[in-house]
Amino acid sequence: MLQGFKAFIARGNAMDMAVGIIIGAAFTAIVTSLVDDLVNPLIGIFVGGIDFSGISFGIGEAQFMIGNFINAVIKFLIIAFVVFMLVRTVNRMARIGRKEEEAAPEAPKGPTTEELLIEIRDALRER
Repeated sequence: MLQGFKAFIARGNAMDMAVGIIIGAAFTAIVTSLVDDLVNPLIGIFVGGIDFSGISFGIGEAQFMIGNFINAVIKFLIIAFVVFMLVRTVNRMARIGRKEEEAAPEAPKGPTTEELLIEIRDALRER
């Protein structure tokens, strides 16, 4: 079992995934600041100065912080949009790379193995 775990960790995919998670965690702090410090105040200007984080309602002893949920949805949409743009850009670059490869002229093909064998056979018959 330990060998299997070592093989799993040593694969490139596991390391790529770990790097992605770490970068994602750091990116979350940036998005949180973007939403809390820039986007929410701008939205607040357009909707009459409403601060989403303060929106809540209570039922009995329970307090529901609906504003925090709205902030989380805004953060999700921003992250989803950035990831969409990133994937779109990477796919576009990959297509450009493939087009360049396809546009390169193919080298002239030589005779196939069968054709060479037929030539050798015919040359041996002539002797």
